[in-house]
This record gives sequence, C-alpha cells and structure tokens, in this order.
Amino acid sequence: MKLVSYLYDEHDYLAVLVNGMLYNLEDVHPDLPTNMSMFLNYWEDSFPVVQNGVLMIDDEKIARGKGIPVESVTLLAPVPFPTSCRDAYAFRQHVEAARRNRKVPMIPEFDQYPVFYFTNHHSIKGPGDVLCMPDQLKKLDFELEAAIVICKHGRNIRAEEAEEYIGGLMIMNDLSARALQMQEMLLNLGPAKGKDFATTTGPWLVTLDELEEFAVEAKEGHVGRCWNLKMTCRVNGVQVSEGNLADMDWTFAEIIERASYGVDLYPGDIIGSGTVGTGCFLELNGTAKLANPDAEEQWLKAGDVVELEIDGLGTLSNTIVAEETDWSIISERG
Repeated sequence: MKLVSYLYDEHDYLAVLVNGMLYNLEDVHPDLPTNMSMFLNYWEDSFPVVQNGVLMIDDEKIARGKGIPVESVTLLAPVPFPTSCRDAYAFRQHVEAARRNRKVPMIPEFDQYPVFYFTNHHSIKGPGDVLCMPDQLKKLDFELEAAIVICKHGRNIRAEEAEEYIGGLMIMNDLSARALQMQEMLLNLGPAKGKDFATTTGPWLVTLDELEEFAVEAKEGHVGRCWNLKMTCRVNGVQVSEGNLADMDWTFAEIIERASYGVDLYPGDIIGSGTVGTGCFLELNGTAKLANPDAEEQWLKAGDVVELEIDGLGTLSNTIVAEETDWSIISERG
C-alpha cells in the first residue's frame, strides 16, 4: 500500500493511493483513523482493514467516484508530525569515499556498530518548497536516502524481530548546509545548525507488503533484509547521483536494535538510512577534486529543483527558495 498525507481545509488527512487516485481512509472504512499519527498508533488493528479496503477498491466495491486525483492535492510529508527523527550511517561506500576525499583512513568502528544522530523532527517537510536562510545556501547539499517509519511501540528490540516494527519505506532528503556544518563540527558536537532547518520525506509511505518482491538478504555478517531499489537524484532535470538501497551495509533491523537499546521507540519515529554512495555533492565534489584539483564544485542554489527517485517509492521533488533576508550568523560571528 501507498499511504499519503495531504492538506485539506488546514488539516492533515490520510489516504491510500490506488491507480493514481487517493481514497480517504474514512471512505475505506468509517472506523479508520483520519490522519497518519492516529493510524500509526492503531497500526495492528487498522492495517489489515486498509489492505482489505484496497482490494475492494480494485474490485470496485468502493465507488471510484470517491477517489481524488493525487495531483489535485497538496502533499504533506507522509508522517507530518513525527515523534522523532534519527538518521543513520549505513552505506560503507559513502563513508569510505568521504574519508578518502579528506585523505584520512577508513574508520574501523564503522564495521563494529551502526550509528545515528537526531535531527529536528519539527522541520520534517514533504514535497514542495524549502525555505533557506543565506547561511544555509552556502554550500547547500542534498542527501539521497530512504527512511523507515516505526509503527508500534518497542524497547530493546532484537534485530531478528525488528522488521515487525517497520510500517514502511519512504524517500528522505537530509538537506545539509555544509558551511554551517563544517563550522560547528570543529567543536566535535553536532551536526546541528547544518541539519536542523529541513529534512524532506515523501511522496508517500510504501508498506513492506508492496515491496516484498524487492527484498534481498543482508550482506554477510549482518541481520535483516534490504531492498533492491535503484536510487537517483536529479537537479534541474540532470542526474547527479545513482545508487541502490540494497547496498546498505547496516540494515534497518540492526539500526533499530541499536536505537532501541534501553530506549523506547514509538509509532511515528522516523529512521533514515544515511546517504547512499555518490548521494551528495560533498562526496561528489571531493571525488572530482581528487582527480582534478581545479574541478568546479557544485552546490544547490535558490531556484533549483531537486528530485530524489527510488524504484517503488516514487519521486520526491523539492524547490529551493531563498528567504527574503540578508542576515548571516556566519558573518556576525566569524
């Protein structure tokens, strides 16, 4: 299933996407929650009802006249009000390349345990415009990722059981203000201001039953599954990045195990995969400069349209918009 949150009359509504049409969950069954937050909290009861409803739509037992064309609504982030957002570091290729480009050796701890950081869950956005301050537009970067959404409460979850807690997958763009990030990381704390202004997700949440044919076993020595899904990024229609979600070294199951150790996970928590190999300009620019020190760097700028596409998950499109101000905290503080 594809679960879609959209804006109507200043409220978020939840629908299921079938053949390009949105069907509100209350039209599928009157007892279903009307928004994603409630749906996730009642996942185990509600999910099979919606599955059956999709079959009824396909069989035309639910009137197709109740459907809304998906292009006619304003899409929100699939989880408009997440309870938290963690972002992991799961792709070895990306970590190796980033460290090679900085001329430092690969960190051996990468292979010992998965890591993540918390980002601002109040800054989660969906498709559409992303407002940026002047300092955020200094070396502004995309990051091509996927994310999972937790669908039931858990604590001390073993990796072998972790998939039961995954509601589905969606595209995630961990937008990064590299000038701010590089400044603050000198203090060995963060990232903070380099990351907290916007993380985009969408266009919808795809449940695992729909992705079963793409599931592949984890890499040797790892637990859980990955999904063989091609990942690309285009900027203004030009492809700049390509990878595959199956290249994750640490699985989402293993990341859940680490994240839930001594900690409660809740329905609505988001966990990102981290950047796929070649999945950001920081890595691409560094690789280009290794080959040619005079290579011109590329960064996002106001007006750019960034499209992240993952097979089976759709396309997440965002436009970079400059806020109408010249205020710079970098200039003020050096």
